Amino acid sequence: MVESNSDVDLDVLDLDALDQNARDVSPYSDDFDYAEEFQKLDLDEVKKDIEDALTTSRDWWPADYGHYGPLIIRMAWHSAGTYRTTDGRGGAAGGRQRFAPLNSWPDNVNLDKARRVLQPVKMKYGRSLSWADLLVLAGNVALESMGFDTYGFAGGREDAFEPDEGVDWGPEEEWMEDKRHDEEGNIEGDLAADHMGLIYVNPEGPGGDPDPEESAKYIRQSFGRMAMNDEETVALIAGGHEFGKVHGAAPDDHLGPDPEEAPIEQQGLGWESDYGTGKGDDTITSGLEGPWTASPIEWNHDFLENLFEYEYELDESPGGAHQWTPVDEEAQDSAPAAHDPDGSQTPMMLTTDLALKEDPDYREIARRFYENPEELEEAFAKAWFKLIHRDMGPKERYLGPEVPEEDFIWQDPIPDRDYDLVEEDDVEELKENVLDTDLSVSRLVKTAWASAANYRDSDKRGGANGGRIRLEPQRSWEVNEPEELEHAISTLEEVQEEFNGSREDGVRISFADLVVLAGAAAIEKAAEDAGYDVTVPFEPGRTDASQEQTDVESFEWLELDADGFRNYHSGDSIMGRTPEELLVDHADQLALTASETTALVGGMRGLAANYDGSSHGVFTDDPETLSNDFFETVLSMDYEWEPRDDGFEFELRDRDTDEVTHTATRFDLVFGSNSRLRALAEVYAAEDGEEELVEDFVDAWTKVMRLDRFDLR
Repeated sequence: MVESNSDVDLDVLDLDALDQNARDVSPYSDDFDYAEEFQKLDLDEVKKDIEDALTTSRDWWPADYGHYGPLIIRMAWHSAGTYRTTDGRGGAAGGRQRFAPLNSWPDNVNLDKARRVLQPVKMKYGRSLSWADLLVLAGNVALESMGFDTYGFAGGREDAFEPDEGVDWGPEEEWMEDKRHDEEGNIEGDLAADHMGLIYVNPEGPGGDPDPEESAKYIRQSFGRMAMNDEETVALIAGGHEFGKVHGAAPDDHLGPDPEEAPIEQQGLGWESDYGTGKGDDTITSGLEGPWTASPIEWNHDFLENLFEYEYELDESPGGAHQWTPVDEEAQDSAPAAHDPDGSQTPMMLTTDLALKEDPDYREIARRFYENPEELEEAFAKAWFKLIHRDMGPKERYLGPEVPEEDFIWQDPIPDRDYDLVEEDDVEELKENVLDTDLSVSRLVKTAWASAANYRDSDKRGGANGGRIRLEPQRSWEVNEPEELEHAISTLEEVQEEFNGSREDGVRISFADLVVLAGAAAIEKAAEDAGYDVTVPFEPGRTDASQEQTDVESFEWLELDADGFRNYHSGDSIMGRTPEELLVDHADQLALTASETTALVGGMRGLAANYDGSSHGVFTDDPETLSNDFFETVLSMDYEWEPRDDGFEFELRDRDTDEVTHTATRFDLVFGSNSRLRALAEVYAAEDGEEELVEDFVDAWTKVMRLDRFDLR
């Protein structure tokens, strides 16, 4: 008997990510301001409490070497290390390591205990210290307590209270499966980790094959997709593996279910082990076993010394995993045992560690670090800082007394404003000036949209602020129609120069502001032509970045392969996702709800704001007006749709005359085929729906234009 939707396997477009944008599941009141609460903290006191927690061993999970520092570093690394520059998803934001699936990943075995070690600190500071900030800050404190000077810390990560439904973690259905590589070994789509449930790559080597040189190729690919270059990659591995050990006292078939599948009495803890005591020297985590150095809770340069001064032979851990043991006699039993003050262990290396010596490029960097340890210290400090802050977005979101003064290129810096902002009369003058140019309504709308719609809420990158639409690489992206965009940029620059040159009172308009204002002027005209008097809200304050402040290679990841709002699709299949799924994904990155998405698509079609001037979905005799004609036609039973050969485009035929009257794409027809989107389309298609559409379109448009205005949030 079917009792709920979950009992039936329906192939339905998943709008859950957009539903998350429509609701707030936080237990805090609407007026709760985390930034304000965080700023009240005495950060020195917080860090002291964290250090006390790290140096007080608990019987229920005794600390290796009496110090939880290495475990906490791994926890912080794995919290932040899921970030991928491909789509900006993952990372430390939200503290989502607390939720499925991350809390149950094979690479996160026993990190549930690390978070429980920190729970007293979280309970003490409550809402003033999010889990998201605590997990990262604790990693810094761990490094500092073991003798390393970190580069700084910024708070400001608010807690999530549910998993992020917008993240695609991969096509696999089983842990450690790999269906994400093509025949050449390249990761497909937006994914970055090597296997389902790993943070980076298999430490035993690709597919478990202990080949260090081949492993280097996969390391470079995964770390590169996680925003790290070769030098940062070597620094992170060499620096991070100065600390702690890996755990493989026995095969992992001794482990019980992960936290999400564990019995209720385990209260969110997983991987209960029946091997020996199940903890301490009997711990099973990765299946690998042993420390990297002879001083696992002290910052020094032993890792690289061991890497270059010892020769290694392939070995097998007690857990049955491939690892490497030094053959040199002086290395034998040179490290302390983790839980026996009189015991000892022999340091080991992972296949991925030896990759730093076998790969020529990695070896050159690692050798330089070995011979110049101060370079490693600086590189590791900066790479670690980047790792734990990469998903925070602009520096203006950083909070606290330990924020470094230095601006990094990966923070997408923009200059401070050194002029006075335009006021209401100036705004009206500029609107008139823009509409007096030869730029059409659709071109003005598309230019403003192009400037703002590459924003990613996942890592707070992109958007109109900075005016980077006039810089590389954005100005050359196919979706932005480079030739037409070039004319729009030069025309708007002329308007900007004429206005700024005429003012002697210090008032200026940035290009970033002018592009947004021009789009607002065009929408107001389109609404007026449809019979509606609307004002599109506009707040000046954006400034213009320079080409030197723009990391071209990093920004390339923001290029849209599909933009359903402009009816654009590159034609590439992205991990097998349909165009309509890509529309939902883009809408989620713009923090839109399902209703906002519907209003924007319908309005953009009425404005004829399609890529390359396409008529797909422009179901109106009055293009460049804000009408509800799109929805009326999508829902009309006077026509029938026929797919073209590619399955992406369709023809609309009049049922009486069999005449083809319009064309459309899957981006358009989904608003008639999907039951939920159709329900929204019916609101706007009704005789009293057009005014509602105009109002909702303006609201949703304004939201997109403001997404990167963190000063207004």
